Amino acid sequence: MHVIVGITGGIAAYKATAIIRLLTEAGHTVKVIPTQNALRFIGATTLEALSHNTVDPDLYTDVESVKHVALGQEADLVIVAPASASFLARYSAGIADDLLGNTLLVTKAPLVVAPAMHTEMWLHPATQANVKLLTERGVHILEPAVGRLTGEDSGIGRLPEPEEIVSFALSKIGRQDLAGKRFLITAGGTREEIDPVRFIGNKSSGKQGIAIALEAAQRGATVTLIAANIAAVPSEIQNVIPVQDTQQLSQKLNEQLAEQDVLVMAAAVADFRVANTASNKLKRSELGNHLQLELVANEDILANAVKRIQAEHLQVVTVGFAAETAADTHQLEELAKSKLAHKGCDLVVANNVANGAVFDADTNDVLILTRSGRTVAAQGSKRLVAAELLDVIADLQAK
Repeated sequence: MHVIVGITGGIAAYKATAIIRLLTEAGHTVKVIPTQNALRFIGATTLEALSHNTVDPDLYTDVESVKHVALGQEADLVIVAPASASFLARYSAGIADDLLGNTLLVTKAPLVVAPAMHTEMWLHPATQANVKLLTERGVHILEPAVGRLTGEDSGIGRLPEPEEIVSFALSKIGRQDLAGKRFLITAGGTREEIDPVRFIGNKSSGKQGIAIALEAAQRGATVTLIAANIAAVPSEIQNVIPVQDTQQLSQKLNEQLAEQDVLVMAAAVADFRVANTASNKLKRSELGNHLQLELVANEDILANAVKRIQAEHLQVVTVGFAAETAADTHQLEELAKSKLAHKGCDLVVANNVANGAVFDADTNDVLILTRSGRTVAAQGSKRLVAAELLDVIADLQAK
């Protein structure tokens, strides 16, 4: 897909680099059109390096190609981030005296605008009138976030995070190949209580599960996310069921399973729990220098879900995750094949977590193995890995 990223003059222009990277890592062709004021905040060299395309905002170069028309007609999606108050005023008035303004008047592609400015500027009646007018014309406005602004003040006007902007923008044009499908996705890591203040947990951040949920929703699926100890879930995921421990996760999963088309078990589920959880805080002064905990096995949620699906003849595609410490890719694949056979699921996503890799990172490197013998390698941003996984799931459902 051909995406134009317009950048206007504002301190938040530096965040455009992450927007560009997310789009290119997802396989899109990105053309950046900064305004002259934007180049005061971020250099063309940086934008060229990240987009892999030249950056020339001058309307009066390459005139023989009528480049503003070519750019506008070629675009499948246009994102302007950050969008300054001045840009909103000029664009709402149809003023086109630079390359970005002219390109926007030509294109028929969906346009997403993410304003960023100080609170007073955003709330000014003129700005609000411009936003209202652009919205009425079909422009998709992603309203500013609330947070720290330039200087010491805080309030509405902060540019949303790049991941939110990209997700919002792609949702306006993305494939709908999963429309009508119901996805149940688990994410995060379960915590097994020792006493009211302590627990046994793991390092899972839930980022990969959230990326899968966002990608599935963008492609038209109805998504239910069972979130195990995830502090903040993106607002785009509307049906969220919070859980803490493995038993809670199992209960909520079984309540939802019969109504689903796909189960994605991305959560890191504890294999063991404490046999006798203390009702009061354990005190070292009373315990001495040693504490022994008796652990008992939790149920194998994925294996039991597969057994239920088979027993009740449910039409649910099951996806397991295998976090392994492997010496190399060959060993990782063998471990994944073993888990695929043991769990009985339709496909397994395996990654190598040796030396703490993957946890809380924004990138991933996985092998996707199906029961039919297909192996797909996916690496890059966790959103890109999610897209690759959903492609495999969509292929399975199409057969």
